[in-house]
Amino acid sequence: MVSYLIADNTDTLVGMRLAGITGTVLHERGEVLEEFNKCLSDKNIGILLLTEKIFDLISEEVMNVKLKNRFPLIVEIPDRHGLQRDPDFITKYINESIGISI
Repeated sequence: MVSYLIADNTDTLVGMRLAGITGTVLHERGEVLEEFNKCLSDKNIGILLLTEKIFDLISEEVMNVKLKNRFPLIVEIPDRHGLQRDPDFITKYINESIGISI
């Protein structure tokens, strides 16, 4: 199985290529959804990496796939600008998901 990246900038793609991960740079929601669905149908892709901006474009579709499918593993990564979420976004996510405070 291979890893694949859908990024919104060339710098992130170049960095991942240095690690042996192929991918593509896209900006429009329609083309991102098309590539995302193509990746889901490719049984060779085991890990699908999405930059934060790409994830934000198609977050609803990504979450539906995460809930229904085991493969590929879909991972949201920061881009060249670093993490754009709040430092405690994981805690907030857990609080919203299960309704308890940590």
